[in-house]
Amino acid sequence: MNWDELLKRDHEVTERVFAAMEKLFSSPAGPSAVQVGLLVDYLQGYVDQCHNQKEELHLFSRLQQKGMPRHGGPLGVMLQEHERAREILARLVPLGSAFAAGDSGKLPELHAVFAEYAALCKDHFWKENDILYPMALRMLSESEAAEVVKGIEEVEAALGAGTRARYYRIAEELIDQGELRDLSFGLDRDVLAAILNALPVELSFIDHEDRVRYFSHEHGHKIFGRTRGAIGTSVQNCHPPKSLHLVNQILADFKAGVREVAEFWIDMGGRIVHIRYWPVRSEDGRYLGTLETVQDVSAIQKLAGEKRLLDVPA
Repeated sequence: MNWDELLKRDHEVTERVFAAMEKLFSSPAGPSAVQVGLLVDYLQGYVDQCHNQKEELHLFSRLQQKGMPRHGGPLGVMLQEHERAREILARLVPLGSAFAAGDSGKLPELHAVFAEYAALCKDHFWKENDILYPMALRMLSESEAAEVVKGIEEVEAALGAGTRARYYRIAEELIDQGELRDLSFGLDRDVLAAILNALPVELSFIDHEDRVRYFSHEHGHKIFGRTRGAIGTSVQNCHPPKSLHLVNQILADFKAGVREVAEFWIDMGGRIVHIRYWPVRSEDGRYLGTLETVQDVSAIQKLAGEKRLLDVPA
């Protein structure tokens, strides 16, 4: 992986920890002493002593050597925010330790300081991802970028074998306990369904056993009509016999991991309908099922030139 991918992955994992802990803090029971202990360990041991050091010692210093000023400008702002984060962390750690030791009265203050820390870091990560890192990618040569990766590995190794993997396991434990696996955590089920139904694309999902489990736009107009009776039935029953062997081959290819999309388009009375099948996989690559998307692309085919947001009447 490139240095920016490694550092952005740290950001992503940490932001998921923030979201999971915020959910735990906001729950009626609040976080447990064990969860707060893991949080303090992760923030102090990885975010500050590992992630920030990887940046300061090997990315920031190299950018300074390339002419980016240490004081003022993007680099100066990042360094100032690292110091501000350490100041907040210095308040958070003793509060977390006291709570983990059984002082439940520290919870409100602990929550407030955690929220302050998380807000600063999330804004900081955005600035790095969208401003500093793109600048650095333009400034560093291929060999210099490779040296940054080497430096990142050295920082992690100095903290012990498997540092990144060890702290990522802590992060995943908190994420699991916060029941936060993805960004759907903040969406009510009805809102999520409404989002899917608002898409200009019809969705259908069949599980790993080839059974229909979901379709969108139940109460709206559908290009291919479908009723609730389809739920639970074999997808093979939804296709005419003459195309069944093709459907089975596509599914077999998805399950074997040798194909990532199958697409077709047909003329339906002057409308061009685009049909695509996509394999759905878990983070570890396990086949979960197949998603079908159906879209009338007639209007898209007619697009020409450009129409910007500012061209749309208010």
